[in-house]
Amino acid sequence: MRNTGLEETQAGIKIAGRIINHLRYADDTILTAESEEELKSLLMKVKEESEKVGLKLNIQKTKIMASGPITSWEIDRKTVTDFIFGGSRITADGECSHEIKRCLLLGRKVMTNLDSILKSRDITLPTKVRLVKAMVFPVVMYGCESWTVKKTERQRIDAFELWCWRRL
Repeated sequence: MRNTGLEETQAGIKIAGRIINHLRYADDTILTAESEEELKSLLMKVKEESEKVGLKLNIQKTKIMASGPITSWEIDRKTVTDFIFGGSRITADGECSHEIKRCLLLGRKVMTNLDSILKSRDITLPTKVRLVKAMVFPVVMYGCESWTVKKTERQRIDAFELWCWRRL
């Protein structure tokens, strides 16, 4: 699926002067477009290129998320308000607060699971710091590249970090 022909097309959304019409990770693909017609043409192009190499587009797994109304499709597809991509929940309105809260809760769970190690007097403080940096923060920050962080979320993340350091 490397050569889908999507790079040559002008359909997509403009970000920092570049037209982005697809994001790919493993066997997942996100198509982005400004209009319903552009999205249809991108989807057909992916379908055609996939069939050339013996792959079939799974309609049951195909989801459509729009920030505006979608009027008509030849094939019934599942319209969603959010989906998971690369470990992050992507929503139509761009809201990330639920995703950030979820990641902070996962980090809190990891910290509490490490309690016996972090309370041990046999382990030095630098080792405990390395454990938190290696085992807790990556869990919290997984997928953070797609977050849109507001001031309140930034404060929550900072508060979580301070909570972690105080527990050492």
